[in-house]
Formats: sequence, structure tokens, C-alpha cells
Amino acid sequence: MRESAAERHDRLLALVRERGTARVSDLAGLLGVSPVTARRDVEALAAKGLLDRVHGQVSWPRARQGVPAGGGSGLVVGLLAPSAGYYFAEVIRGAHEAAARAGARLILRISDYRPEEDRARTEGLLAAGAEGVLVAPGWRGPEDRLAYGDWLAELPVPAVLLERRAAPGTPLDGLDRVSSDHAHGVLLALRHLLDLGHAAPLLMARSDSPTALAVRAGYADALAALGLEAPREVIDSVPAETDPAGFERAVRALHEAVTSGRASAALVHNDVDAIQIVQRLAELGVRVPEDLALIAYDDEVAALADTPLTAVAPPKRQVGRHATELLVERLGAGSGGDEDEAARRHLSLLPRLRVRASCGASRTTAV
Repeated sequence: MRESAAERHDRLLALVRERGTARVSDLAGLLGVSPVTARRDVEALAAKGLLDRVHGQVSWPRARQGVPAGGGSGLVVGLLAPSAGYYFAEVIRGAHEAAARAGARLILRISDYRPEEDRARTEGLLAAGAEGVLVAPGWRGPEDRLAYGDWLAELPVPAVLLERRAAPGTPLDGLDRVSSDHAHGVLLALRHLLDLGHAAPLLMARSDSPTALAVRAGYADALAALGLEAPREVIDSVPAETDPAGFERAVRALHEAVTSGRASAALVHNDVDAIQIVQRLAELGVRVPEDLALIAYDDEVAALADTPLTAVAPPKRQVGRHATELLVERLGAGSGGDEDEAARRHLSLLPRLRVRASCGASRTTAV
């Protein structure tokens, strides 16, 4: 995969930060690019105030606050997110709003769900002047957390883990973190469907993200708490655009569960899959909500379906806001000084259930 300019800039900043001063020609060799490209990168970074450039050399600014020229001199907070789109757009928005209220500047890096690059992206944030970081690693499963997690606990600046949970007893578990309580969200969904008179709902979910895995674990916990047995095993969902055959198998499994009478209600992760599933079920003769009461998980686009979907809404914007406030406090820009506030915190925020037509509701409500 070809390296982007932003990725190359991160490497360049890291090299200069490590050395203090470097010749542009030497940087070209270390980066594996032409002298012209290195010079162009240096000029771009110097124009932003990220480097000092004099007579063919660049140096790390002695008193730089990490703010571009003309951008003020406030605190600089870094944010690493796996995506700037679906789901994490709201997290980023909340973080940006909280940083602005604190008089801080938020700088962003995107990992594109490549956990092997999380460390380099985070180092790029530090090289760009971040004095503390919010990190949502690009993990897809437990194996990624094991392979690409320990470095977070070794960062030289305060860090808050964002929408991710560490394995108990690991160094990462000692970090501050702010995340949605997805188990609570699943329990809200199942209780709502039970209150409507349905038997145990089934779950159709992906397995390619920490949220998906948390929803799956929450489903098992919710069934146990409610004294229920699943009508069938969890149906593995996959994106229709990348695996049409796998998507069709999943829809057919749900169709069979409904038409056989084994299930009349389902929770589906995520919104996009849920909308496409409802459309395909209609083609197969299963109607929502008449034949199947359905709840989506994420509430990103659920309200835009032909039949607006009831959805579990994780508090995404609040996660970004509270995480930023916690980090700013750690950096001494908040209340500070209080010994009680020095304790590390694991903050779980509760999702809400937004009730719409896909469960038979006549109006939108939230619980």
C-alpha cells in the first residue's frame, strides 16, 4: 500500500523530534524519498510551525506549543481514531467541542482500522505537538488487542482509551478510559422486545469490531440476566457490498427463523446491515414490523429507513466529550490539584433506546 503524504509527514516529524536537528538530505535518505520530496515536505511542515528550517537543516522548535502559526498558544490534544466516518464521526465531534470549550486545539489522525499502524500514527500526534492523546485503537478483535496494545501504556504523555476496553490485569487496564456500555444497550433492546410480548429475540451481528464483539457478549449476558435461551445461535452478519453471498446466507437464516415461528423479534448490528436486511426480507415476503419486530444497533442512519428502525444509540458524542474533559484535567487545564481526582477512571456511559416504527411504535421515543 502506497504511503500517504500525512503518513510520511508523521515519520519525518518523528525523526526530527528524535534527533533535534537534521539535514534535509539526510531525512530524504531515511524516509526513502527524493530530496525534492523531502524538501517539499519540510517546507509544508515549517509553514505550519511544526518545524524550524534554516540553511538546509530542520530542527524541533524549542518553545513550540504544537499550534500552527497564527493559531494561538493553547493546549494541544491528539486524537487517534480508526475512522472519521460511521460511528466515530460523532465521537470526534464531541471531542472537538470539548477541546474548544477548554481553549485547547484538537489534532486528528486516522488509522483506517490498521492496528499495526496505531503506534506510528500516535507518535505522529506527539511529533505534531500533542501534549496528551485520546486513542481509539483500530482493533478488530481480541488478537489485535494482544498484538498491538501494550505500547499504549508506555506513552510519555497522558492517554485516555476511547471506546475500547483493555483485558483485565494488563498494563493497558491501568489507563483512563471512556466507553459506551454496550451490554446495557443490548439489555435495553431485549427488554423492550419482551415488553411488547415477543419471546426471546435473536441476534444477528458482525464480528469485525470491538463494538460488534461487545454486542455479542452483551447478548449472552442479557439472556442470562433475563432467564432466557436464545431461539437459535447468533447469526453471523457480513457487509452486503463485500460479501454478497455471506449476506444472503445471513438473511436466509433470519428468514427461516421467522417463517418457522422460532423468532418474531431480532436485534441487528449494525444500522446499515439492518436497513439492507429489512429490504431483502421484504423481497422474501417477511415484513417489518408485521412479521418481525427489529431493533438496530448504533443509531447512525436507522431513522432514515423506509420503516424507521428502533435503535440502540450509544452516547458517541458524550464519549468524545467526557474523554477530552478527562484528558484536559489530567494535563492540568481543569480543576487539578485535588488528590481525589488523581485516581484513574474507567467511565462507562449508558446507551439509550430510540423507539421507532420497526417494533410497531407509532411515534419516536427514547428510553
